[in-house]
Amino acid sequence: MQQTKLKPILKWAGGKTQLLDEISHAYPDGFGDTSRRYAEPFVGGGAVLFDVLSKYELDEVYISDVNAELINMYLVVRDQAEELISILTAYQDEYHALDDEGRKVYYYGKRDEFNRLIANGQSKVGVSSASLFIFLNRTCFNGLYRANRSGLFNVPKGNQVNPLICNPANIRAVSTALSKVQIVCGDYSASREFIDKSTLVYLDPPYRPLKGRDSFISYTETEFDDSCKRELAGFIEEMDSRGAYIILSNSDPKNVDPDDDFFEEMYADYDVQRINAKRRINRNADHRGYITELLIKNY
Repeated sequence: MQQTKLKPILKWAGGKTQLLDEISHAYPDGFGDTSRRYAEPFVGGGAVLFDVLSKYELDEVYISDVNAELINMYLVVRDQAEELISILTAYQDEYHALDDEGRKVYYYGKRDEFNRLIANGQSKVGVSSASLFIFLNRTCFNGLYRANRSGLFNVPKGNQVNPLICNPANIRAVSTALSKVQIVCGDYSASREFIDKSTLVYLDPPYRPLKGRDSFISYTETEFDDSCKRELAGFIEEMDSRGAYIILSNSDPKNVDPDDDFFEEMYADYDVQRINAKRRINRNADHRGYITELLIKNY
């Protein structure tokens, strides 16, 4: 069993750090013993991934995401940790030394630099892109990753007083933990070849928006609408037929519409649970607070 408690490197909108107790209690009996494979096809900030890597010695681990800049960040953490730490430490020292106006200029300068990499097709590989990605994530509004129609990062600066931009010890620990992890840029269907009956699969797709609420679900150029969620349900049914253990997270439509049975109907043969979550990414303070989210299992 791992001794180091790994932490996500990123702040991530919709991240699962606060829900780890509920999610970890849902891990199947025998996980880490008779079941020694793990797949997370919507890895995002990786809170569940790092919980799993902290607790279990597994044979094989697979992660993927469609966000190429995010996947590049994980590859750089794994393969170029020391160079990344050096750059992030410099960013942190420079940023913390500035007053509010100076930080604003610095942030938007780094955002422009990152967007130039995107525009020039250079954002999907390399330590420069990864370091800018982490800096912007740690200093932007609520850890959002949102792109405009041109694919450019457009999240404004956040109001953190002295944000932790670089945690060298955690980056090194994560780098070691990722050394044997298969890291793939692609959608969830790319995990099909990896998943078998001894695999625990955790899926955390972009959430279904709740009616009447702002929702930041677009972190790439493509949306994940209801038709995409139905396609995902078909994929889950296929993986279920192989004997894989499946855990799925999503929003609970009944927070705003008690008659909305979208997920209950789609996953009628599964265990649909509701867990409490506190969400803070809404612009409207009245809509920030405790709501329920869904945790759906096939066992």
